[in-house]
Amino acid sequence: MSLEDIAARLGSLLRAGGLSVSTAESLTGGLLGATITSTPGASDYYRGGAITYATDSKATVLSVSETTLASDGPVSPATAEQMAHGVRELFGSSFGISTTGVAGPTGQDGKPVGLVHIGISDTGRTVSHEFNSTGTTRDEVRRQAVERALSLLVDHLNRSEGS
Repeated sequence: MSLEDIAARLGSLLRAGGLSVSTAESLTGGLLGATITSTPGASDYYRGGAITYATDSKATVLSVSETTLASDGPVSPATAEQMAHGVRELFGSSFGISTTGVAGPTGQDGKPVGLVHIGISDTGRTVSHEFNSTGTTRDEVRRQAVERALSLLVDHLNRSEGS
């Protein structure tokens, strides 16, 4: 399934449930939000996004704890979770989704190229998922991170719908 197909599926689920989403991005640099908004009618459910590429912007824009950033670093499950929660609060959306990781060409702070953490936050809980990209270029890592993030949110919505 293409990125556009996954984004369209996500849009259908959000629209059907009267739900909304916002994005917090680091390594994907806006690609996640751009993919979501590539679907016609995305304004029905996409509230907005924050590209917090610099570590300090994660704290100032998304309220990621300085303690978390100092102890766990910008590429960590806790940071992904706090980014997702922060963007959901910032935009007042039903869901916040975040991406943080290492796109390359070299590792960062002892973290390997291709390591990605994706956070999903809703009103009930916030979780993170670790993903190891098989991409060999920055673009491939970023694209795979977006595909995984969208797929995880679709799965999350499908599970919620079935409950």
